[in-house]
Amino acid sequence: MAGVLDALWEDRDVRFDITPQQMKTRPGEVLIDCLDSIEDTKGNNGDRGRLLVTNLRIIWHSIALPRVNLSVGYNSVINITTRTANSKLRGQTEALYILTKSNNTRFEFIFTNVVPGSPRLFTSVIAVHRAYETSKMYRDLKLRGALIQNKQLRLLPREQVYDKINGVWNLSSDQGNLGTFFITNVRIVWHANMNESFNVSIPYLQIRSIRIRDSKFGLALVIESSQQTGGYVLGFKIDPMDKLQDAVKEINSLHKVYSANPIFGVEYEMEEKPQPLEELTVEQPPDDVEIEPDEQTDAFTVSTLHSGMNDTLSRKLSGSLSCAENSNVLKFVPPTLTSVAWFQTCLHRKAFFIYFWLRLATILVIIYFFVIYAFFLFIGLLC
Repeated sequence: MAGVLDALWEDRDVRFDITPQQMKTRPGEVLIDCLDSIEDTKGNNGDRGRLLVTNLRIIWHSIALPRVNLSVGYNSVINITTRTANSKLRGQTEALYILTKSNNTRFEFIFTNVVPGSPRLFTSVIAVHRAYETSKMYRDLKLRGALIQNKQLRLLPREQVYDKINGVWNLSSDQGNLGTFFITNVRIVWHANMNESFNVSIPYLQIRSIRIRDSKFGLALVIESSQQTGGYVLGFKIDPMDKLQDAVKEINSLHKVYSANPIFGVEYEMEEKPQPLEELTVEQPPDDVEIEPDEQTDAFTVSTLHSGMNDTLSRKLSGSLSCAENSNVLKFVPPTLTSVAWFQTCLHRKAFFIYFWLRLATILVIIYFFVIYAFFLFIGLLC
């Protein structure tokens, strides 16, 4: 019997440029969140992509070129932090740093949310990874854990006990240890009756084979774990023979059901469903420009209005270009034309009147001195 984990790579590996079939969710894998406009700042800086958060891994792929993608399993993650990164689409901004290790090779990933003011990139990834780390009992073989309380199995969420078998001997030592067997829909648990801390929890995810083999104690139930957990071989003695065969049949049946739809134990629900990018985009409204006629329109006013219109048109064009180059700028509202033109007209008129009165005063002063000079000249001629 092949174990589920032998074919399970999604939560353990870091892979690049995977096939479309490998990007699909496997049985038991659930898509938790989908974030558009996420940039792989370190590997594909300037390339807008989509980030998929499942209960086993993180998937990023380029929107323009979907074959450019990556898959990061939570089991390979060493650390997740937030730092400042330099993005071509956002500039200096807060980014999600993920440090991983797969096949003795370290990888660092930097993801940046192009949409400003949205913390979902941090909350979703960090919360789901924490849920994965706190649910290892569903996926890992556990020895001497806190499994039993008051002679009863401490159940995990969504776990159900299907059978409890008393008088089961653990054959790990020469004498054997008498204990109790629990068969659930997620795992197999055995604990010693004299010492509850001497126990073992074997998830179906880690079971490679289940069969009846001969031992020095007679026929016994032998469970072999996967190589990822060390390839343990655990033997249990169940009497009588009919009870042993029923137990093996029940475990094989539950293992088959579990393999068809595994329970990985990562439970996380989004408070609000993700919205598509189209609903987050703000359309640019038409410019509301009104030119009020002026009864005292002159050459100054006409030239000022003309320059104001050119200035507004250039601002509008530059605003449109900035929207095309940077998606953060969702709309651009140019300044009101009438206010700018009126202000400039007032300035020009004020300067004109000052210039006019200065010239008039200069002419009057010159005339005054000319009259005085002529008067004294006439007096001199008379004398």
